[in-house]
Amino acid sequence: MPKIPLAWLQLTREKMRLLVALAGIGFADILMFVQLGFRDALFQSSVSLHENMQGDVFLVSSQSTALIAMKSFPQRRLYQALSFDGVESVSPVYLGFGLWKNPENRRTRQLMVIGFNPAAEILNLPEVKNNRDKIKLPDVVLFDEASRPEFGAVGDWFKQGKTVETEVESRRVKVQGLFTLGASFGADGNLITSDLNFFRMFPRRQRGLIDIGVVNLEAGADVSQVIQNMKESFNLKKNDEKCQDLKNMDKDCTDVQILSHEEFIEFEKTYWQTSTSIGFIFGLGTLMGFVVGTVIVYQILYTDVADHLAEYATLKAIGYTDLYLLIVVFQEALILSVLGYIPGFLLASGLYIFIKGGTNLPIAMTVVRATVVLLLTIFMCLISGAIAVRKLRAADPADIF
Repeated sequence: MPKIPLAWLQLTREKMRLLVALAGIGFADILMFVQLGFRDALFQSSVSLHENMQGDVFLVSSQSTALIAMKSFPQRRLYQALSFDGVESVSPVYLGFGLWKNPENRRTRQLMVIGFNPAAEILNLPEVKNNRDKIKLPDVVLFDEASRPEFGAVGDWFKQGKTVETEVESRRVKVQGLFTLGASFGADGNLITSDLNFFRMFPRRQRGLIDIGVVNLEAGADVSQVIQNMKESFNLKKNDEKCQDLKNMDKDCTDVQILSHEEFIEFEKTYWQTSTSIGFIFGLGTLMGFVVGTVIVYQILYTDVADHLAEYATLKAIGYTDLYLLIVVFQEALILSVLGYIPGFLLASGLYIFIKGGTNLPIAMTVVRATVVLLLTIFMCLISGAIAVRKLRAADPADIF
């Protein structure tokens, strides 16, 4: 096994070439970090509401695909859930996208409005729990201070004791509290209010239709068994007139999906992973970073092998095997991967902070992502080394000398 200093001396002989290689690897790492960071931020932000909802079982329309494309279903389905053993309480949740008028410049921007009965603990957010009594008042709302800045300096004004009044869907509302949920790719901002205030903002919504049904079970109840019982009871045959609007006419169908909390979260993630091009785009960006880094490292290692071909041929002539020389090149690739990764990691960490400040997306460096990119960088450099060493294998001392 050759010693590392030989590979190190090979790399450091041309310092400018080494710096160019490290810059190229660092750039490739930053590209992979940014793409993976955006992808993870997409999934994390898309399920922030789901994760903070307090419930054991969730009912959504069978035609719903994600929060940005929710379809309503009859509220009677939720109340039917009360008849099952183990069910303690049920709560309807209403979702709508309304135009918010910036109180500073009067410009409008769409945000998501979440409405529910203030008597129920729907969201596991301390700020919401402490302000449930406030949203019982007419036209009172709670504002997500992690919303994008285009909605105005609502959080700062409220903390300064100023009265914050504006319009949502052309209805006058007053902000009486703040909470933190965060913007997502589907909603730039969020608003929470009571179910009664929700219908005041959206008067065309039918009161008998809901978007999400939250079911809380008694202590010790078997969640999977309750879900199974509900699915069997709610199943509608294809000849039922309520089934005529659904797509799968050759199968039994139902007008609601019945999900556990984990399945409710996965329901949203699956949409963004499979039903949109966003996940594919970020994956392609990561692949492009990997390819760019591979090409850069290959060029550096190939040039290094070509410049020292005579020396390598001499080593072969005196008895060193191709395996020995291959290990030397792989050691160079490993050194490049580690040295190039360090600045890429540091710059990407700073870039995450900048992106989070500009977009309010939950993007941050994680141990898992840092490890994945490090392994990709090492693999990228080893592939480059394996390709570059082909010229070395073909080197014949008799031809060179």
